Amino acid sequence: MKTKITILFFIFILSVSSGQIYYPFNSFHDFRTKLDSVANITDETQRNNSLGTFWDTLKAHHKIPFTLGDSVVFLYRGNVSSVVWAGDFNGWDPTKGGFTGTKIGLSNIWSCYKSFPTKARLDYKIVLGSNWIMDPDNIFSQYSGVGTTNSELRMPEWVYPEVTINKPGITRGIFSNNFTINSTNLGYTVYYRVYTPYDYETLSNLPVIYVTDGQEYSDERMGSMITVLDNLIYEKKIKPIVAVFIDPRNLSVSEDTNRRMSEYVGNKKFADFVADELVPNIDSRYKTNKSSDARAILGTSLGGINSAYFGAYRNDKFHLIGIHSPAFWYYQQIYNMYSNAAKLPLKIFMSTGTIFDTQDYALQMKSILDSKGYPLMYIEVPEGHSWGNWRSLLDEPLIYFFKDEISTGMIKEKEVPSEIKFGNYPNPFNPATKIWFTLTKNSAVTLDVFNSIGEKVDTLISDKEMNAGFHTVDFDALNFSSGVYLCRLTSRDFRLSRKILFIK
Repeated sequence: MKTKITILFFIFILSVSSGQIYYPFNSFHDFRTKLDSVANITDETQRNNSLGTFWDTLKAHHKIPFTLGDSVVFLYRGNVSSVVWAGDFNGWDPTKGGFTGTKIGLSNIWSCYKSFPTKARLDYKIVLGSNWIMDPDNIFSQYSGVGTTNSELRMPEWVYPEVTINKPGITRGIFSNNFTINSTNLGYTVYYRVYTPYDYETLSNLPVIYVTDGQEYSDERMGSMITVLDNLIYEKKIKPIVAVFIDPRNLSVSEDTNRRMSEYVGNKKFADFVADELVPNIDSRYKTNKSSDARAILGTSLGGINSAYFGAYRNDKFHLIGIHSPAFWYYQQIYNMYSNAAKLPLKIFMSTGTIFDTQDYALQMKSILDSKGYPLMYIEVPEGHSWGNWRSLLDEPLIYFFKDEISTGMIKEKEVPSEIKFGNYPNPFNPATKIWFTLTKNSAVTLDVFNSIGEKVDTLISDKEMNAGFHTVDFDALNFSSGVYLCRLTSRDFRLSRKILFIK
């Protein structure tokens, strides 16, 4: 599971007549009081100067929207007649949920105060009259999959999914160009791409996962699944596998021509195409494990219906069923297909968001599966119907289905000898911390530091031959922004990571 760290307070620099001072916001009420007081300064010049400094400091620390604990204030600065926020939190309906902004005091700042779970992550946009815009002062965004990008609310305990980061030094598999297959069942041509793991030529008997909406799962802006596969295989968290990404678009006509609405909703012809045409094609061309126990289907939303349907209808070929945010209301017959059948030979992963996502429908299916005694991994997260939700939950089904029980080469973290220690003090720290580690034998060592979005910000040790024993190295973050950083120690025999917290 992902490590979460709560930042209990944030430091801002406010401009006053006597110069610059530090102001700690130890509570949300404290922040609100200060914002109101600055917005009501009667002298226009002083008010504008103070608001400018206040706003620039919020932006510099990525605190628009401002969050603390389970509270958030959406903020917009501009001379407009009205401001509304719409997003995952109100079903993208500006008239719902009370997300209309209120102008603060004498300023041109608009605010809307709300509360969300501390681990929530939600897409949104700002609505100015008839115009829907990105939040101009929020650097965080998420591509939607429908050709648009949304701004992203990140509550304090949400942590960027490290598994989606394109990490340096990772061995990478090969992602093919498009292949085509002329389907007898469907009566048209289907496009797909295939991922094969690093060092494929030396491997055999590989499990396979078939992925619907493959063009989105494989897109680095959405599912980032190629990166996730590379990372999990390299880190020995899953076995090397083959992944087949099925594209529902008719690319011979247009990328905008999408057949998912017909293919994914209880469509026997599509299921038979995959099971009886595509699977034999892949098995004949790649070094695959042909057992149904080693074959998975994965999909989201309508694709989640499709995965469940494959489990009920084509379990002769698919025993591993991956479901993200299933839109079961489009095909409620799926419930009877499971409740009226004897227990099927399936292992199922299912996840849903809890904020305007598919929670009620997923829970109904979960109740049926639990009553039948199915092996089920079920996860709920405080997010909406978004790729930001699903990309963070890609490692769980992959590990659940394809865990590398007997890994070689790199030692698993749980198998690292107890004599090996890795930590830092103090933590949290400002401005520097001492990172320490032990080695049980001589080894070349690399020690890197990454920020929360996976960018390497410092290399403290670079492939240096070091003796067995206790070692320390100083890390000075004075020129960095406050936040969570990842410190990674790599030797010839193991790799360990530790999250460290810098509060400026």
